[in-house]
Amino acid sequence: MTINFPAIVKRGAAAARRDALQTRCRRFSSRSFLGFLCLGAALSAMPALAEEIAEPLVSGLSLRGFGTLGMARSSTDQAEYIRDLTQPGGLNRSWSAKVDTVAGVQANYQIRDDLEAVVQAVSRYRYDGSFRPELTWAFLKFDPNPQLSLRLGRVGTEFYMLADSRMVGYSYLPIRPPVDYFGSLPISYVDGGDVVAAAPFASGLLRGKLYGGLMREQTPISYESFDLGGSLVAGGHVDYQQGAWLWRVGYAQLRFKGELPAPVSDLRSGLAASGIPQAQAVADALSVDGKLARFYSAGISYDQGPLQVQLMASRTKYDTAAYQDSRSAYVIAGYRLGDLTPFVGRSYSHSTAKPLSAGPLMAALQPEIDSLSAATGTDQFTSFVGVRWDFRRDMALKAQVDFVRGSADSRYLVRWRQADYDGRMNVFSLALDFIF
Repeated sequence: MTINFPAIVKRGAAAARRDALQTRCRRFSSRSFLGFLCLGAALSAMPALAEEIAEPLVSGLSLRGFGTLGMARSSTDQAEYIRDLTQPGGLNRSWSAKVDTVAGVQANYQIRDDLEAVVQAVSRYRYDGSFRPELTWAFLKFDPNPQLSLRLGRVGTEFYMLADSRMVGYSYLPIRPPVDYFGSLPISYVDGGDVVAAAPFASGLLRGKLYGGLMREQTPISYESFDLGGSLVAGGHVDYQQGAWLWRVGYAQLRFKGELPAPVSDLRSGLAASGIPQAQAVADALSVDGKLARFYSAGISYDQGPLQVQLMASRTKYDTAAYQDSRSAYVIAGYRLGDLTPFVGRSYSHSTAKPLSAGPLMAALQPEIDSLSAATGTDQFTSFVGVRWDFRRDMALKAQVDFVRGSADSRYLVRWRQADYDGRMNVFSLALDFIF
């Protein structure tokens, strides 16, 4: 959905590729970050700037923006902590701004009362290690009546409750959406459309949404990137809001187009070339082209007076053995004390392995098969605590500590994991969120 800013105020050649990518992942342009800092300082120094920018440039046109200036570090160099699977590298024991820093701008043009054009561009840490801006939204929105709304173009996805606004740090309590829950989502937008219908029901509001489209994004896989472009996404959800309560159930599916890059593609080629039926069966099981990923979710939120609570759960199932099926959940509770809102939370992610055997004639490849199967395995809990300070209108400072406690085999939600990583790390974060 379009961001309602006033409402928010509330991975020979493989080694070379690996080394190059690791270097890019661990490098952050100081000039870029200083630029973000200058922007943050300017906003802090000029309280009236947000109101001035919000004034229409021409009739019907408005310009809005959002950003997060984030710094974080972890307690280990044995694995790198990431915000989500679109990031090729993450945090270690050195302070870094790359994981959480985001900047976005959105233009809305009211063509007529029932027709609006919306364009949004976002700069964030991408799959290729850069901060190159990308067009995340570009759609026409048609509201024939107050109960019906249609959008066509590039639209944000809502696989889970709050997923469409997870880049707008100001809109949620913690510094980043819980990684155990949202981190496995590499999808931010699709080229397609959606339709929303709402109607009063009992003493609340019932709202349904259907959406579909083609993906255009990429996600890092080992030393390469997996181009998801052309993969078909479709889904929907039903909300019910009654007073301070909001309930949601949702379903979405993704039909992959194309195959995973090396090392999965190399392994599949070796297995298929053997001519052994059991090995061919494993190669087929590791294929993703045309296979479905299904996402089931449910969530509850409560926000009234000083108390805020969110509880969400999800289940993901794959028709391919290249990915492990998983389940995840989180709970967050915050309590407002004037301008301060301390919060605590707990999240978890657990997956189920899909054992594969190529048979005794291909025993030499079994370790590689097992390693690829384990690459999408996750088994970890995260407890986090922090405080949000709304020190100025449209601006908030946050401090947070995450205590990640997982098994040594949990590797899907971290990057560049070393053999001696024990699944445990602490993450220390600071962030300035703003909208204008």
